[in-house]
Amino acid sequence: MKLDPVTLEIIGNKLGALTEEMCLTLQRTSRSLYVKETADFCCALAGPDGRFTAYPRGIGVSGFVGLDVRTAVEHVGPLEPGDVIITNDPYTSGGLATHLPDIQLIEPYFHEGEIAGYGWAFIHCSDIGGRVPSSLAPTNHEIYQEGLRIPPVKLVRAGEPSRDIAALLAANSRTPEANDGDLRAMLAALRTGRERLARVIERHGAAEVAAAHTDLVEYTAQKARAALAGLRDGTYRFTDYLDDDAVSPVPVRISVAATLDRGALHLDFTGTDPQVAAAFNIASHGRAHAWITTRVLALICTLDPAIPLNGGLIRPVTVTAPEGSVVNASAPAAVGIRHATASRVNDALGGALGLAAPEVMPAASSGLVVPVVVAENAPGGGQNVQVLEPMVGGTGAREGADGVDGRDSGISNLANNPVETVETEIGAEIVRYALRPDSGGPGRWRGGCGLELVFRILGDDCRLLARGLERMRFRPWGAAGGGPGVPAELVVNEGRDDERRHGKIDMVALRKGDTVTLRTSGAGGYGDAWTRDPAAVLDDVRRALVTERAAARDYGVAITTGADGRPALDAPATAELRRTPPNAPHGAGPERAAWDAVHSTEAADRLVAALFALPAAGRYARRAAIHTAVLAELPEDFPSTARTAPASETQLTAARAVLDRLTAELETEANR
Repeated sequence: MKLDPVTLEIIGNKLGALTEEMCLTLQRTSRSLYVKETADFCCALAGPDGRFTAYPRGIGVSGFVGLDVRTAVEHVGPLEPGDVIITNDPYTSGGLATHLPDIQLIEPYFHEGEIAGYGWAFIHCSDIGGRVPSSLAPTNHEIYQEGLRIPPVKLVRAGEPSRDIAALLAANSRTPEANDGDLRAMLAALRTGRERLARVIERHGAAEVAAAHTDLVEYTAQKARAALAGLRDGTYRFTDYLDDDAVSPVPVRISVAATLDRGALHLDFTGTDPQVAAAFNIASHGRAHAWITTRVLALICTLDPAIPLNGGLIRPVTVTAPEGSVVNASAPAAVGIRHATASRVNDALGGALGLAAPEVMPAASSGLVVPVVVAENAPGGGQNVQVLEPMVGGTGAREGADGVDGRDSGISNLANNPVETVETEIGAEIVRYALRPDSGGPGRWRGGCGLELVFRILGDDCRLLARGLERMRFRPWGAAGGGPGVPAELVVNEGRDDERRHGKIDMVALRKGDTVTLRTSGAGGYGDAWTRDPAAVLDDVRRALVTERAAARDYGVAITTGADGRPALDAPATAELRRTPPNAPHGAGPERAAWDAVHSTEAADRLVAALFALPAAGRYARRAAIHTAVLAELPEDFPSTARTAPASETQLTAARAVLDRLTAELETEANR
């Protein structure tokens, strides 16, 4: 049955409104700060085939629209009215759950004995057990360290909650009351969805609603193909790096080749590094999974803002993701910090698609999402574990527009937490929460500024976790001659005798009076900064986004003090400055240039191919050993030059020789 366009539009809007009402129910009845304020949750409606056919447009996490509930439902077996499935396991749920704190609930919605659809809700819970408070740490090397794994099982059977499952959940969390409150909120949301779907069926009939499930997805798929068909056909490749894997200093390579062919898009991740013995892996199951296609969905929705949100967005996209790679990890790989890798996949996809559509795609975003977690002892016993703030940076500049400051919805549209709420629920005082000046990459269009958060601990025996710290070494790249953003940094007790500067952290003990400062990276700029309108630079200076010194250094714009005491443009001095070519870094910056001077595209491809010829169990250790030998030929902290001099040509030549020799030995071994 094919519905007429008017009926399809009416039913589609009703189903979309249904999902938004589910989300509002969940948010307004939840317990934890990360759900009710940050909004790390979502609800959706799936058709009988498990694909999402209606998804909220204005509330909840937007990037999961391409997931489906089919694998989780099939794992459980026969269902009856009143059943509710729970799972958080990325492996047995088929990638529906993407790490253990994301608890998923699925309810089959019946009509006259047949399943008319599935309600879906997820929340990021405060703690699901595991080695550290909040469950997630970058140095976890297997999923068993990350908390309680829940395969798809029935939380509710025919309307009766399972007390055994509830007891198991409570016993394996540091925050059982908050988790229980959030679970109840999810059940309320599912009930809302069930009741609203029943009304739609009552009004339009089961046959028309069943047809809408199919027609809505197909309609979106057609529009997605049409949007992609407007881009230039061809194959476009781009590589980017995670700074390291937190247990070794070796960067992690993400490579993607995007092939556009008359509205179809194939993403080939061949050349991406093997999975790591840390928590940065993505369990994509080799599919066009949300965490490796989010940039594509954003592009389609940019090209066609009116497109309905449902699983049809992903229909034109196919994927090659080598099994055992960091973007298609095999169990029991840890996946807790998968969002850091997803951010870098986003940037790599942006770079590749930017070659096909430079007038549409922006420069790199800040490339990090850092939920800053404080764990403290709760009055009366137990622990209070809260996300103080989900820190991001800015968005990349694009042709015709600056990036957005302090806001990046690249992989998630999380909200910031109100300061008053944070200080009510956590023993911390927010000292500063502001945009970070001079952090956005220079360009004709400036990259979005990062954020600066400073807070003071008010009690003893607290722990700090900041998962997802990235772009501390490799900067967000600029495009079309634009400059890179400024790297991120984390400092405890800045300016004091006991100041400590950190890279990626596992868990840091804090005492009463300690201060924590996190400055996130700025996004990449677009176009030659020397061609930026001086009036725009002056406006940035007046808004404290760019300092006077940076205006002269990065944009060739001289700022003086006007008669009114405000910054003013010095036109003659600006003209003089701009007679000299700019000397600021552009593209990905000096750190990436130094790394590529040793690890060329060809050399890196060759090494990755040789590693994948080995048995999976031996790849990580061998890769680490090879890179350790290469780095031994280079200055400490290479490729950073913050504390050491740049590598000499002699050192670079020696490092390249070691890489070539060890890769050749690996190839010989693999061919035996």
